[in-house]
Amino acid sequence: MIRFIAALMLWALASPAAADVVVTFYGKDGDLRLNRFVSPHAYVVLEGRLDSGEPVLRRASFGAAGGGGVEALMRSGPGQLTDYTGSEAPEGKAYLSIRISDAAFYDLTKRMDWWATPAGNLYNVYNRNCVGFVADVAQRLGLRTPRADTWSPNGFLESMVAMNPPGSVPGLLPGPVPFQGIGADPVAPAVSSAAPTM
Repeated sequence: MIRFIAALMLWALASPAAADVVVTFYGKDGDLRLNRFVSPHAYVVLEGRLDSGEPVLRRASFGAAGGGGVEALMRSGPGQLTDYTGSEAPEGKAYLSIRISDAAFYDLTKRMDWWATPAGNLYNVYNRNCVGFVADVAQRLGLRTPRADTWSPNGFLESMVAMNPPGSVPGLLPGPVPFQGIGADPVAPAVSSAAPTM
């Protein structure tokens, strides 16, 4: 019996890890810092492991090319998909998390990358901004979204949470998963009754 248990444990360690990629939607307040306006922002974090055991950590957002100041944000023109590097915790508040399959991960990353192509990288403050990007990602995962023509990422995400109660979409977790960092295996969080802050 001991040999059987030892063999089973070795097999489990040698087998590829189960897919466990979680997509979390974040919103960040805007404010004034040292007399400089920092605009509100929305982005997504994909983290966990694929079926192969390969770790996943991608944080992405969309905005005006070059970042610019208020004048760049208030126009239509080239956009920019930004992938943040490193494993530092993202700024802002996590609003909603959904666990996805490998197939959904590859489909989603392909769609996210489209936002960096000439066909997808047009920025417009009213409907092709960070909120539009997050809405596109959410819809790709089967989530219901409010109208994306808003300047309030937090307001958009609060409404999206209300439109997608736990259990309404396959893989939707009961609350947002806290950032784990590269190589960690996300776990489903306890349900939080705390209301998101703006």
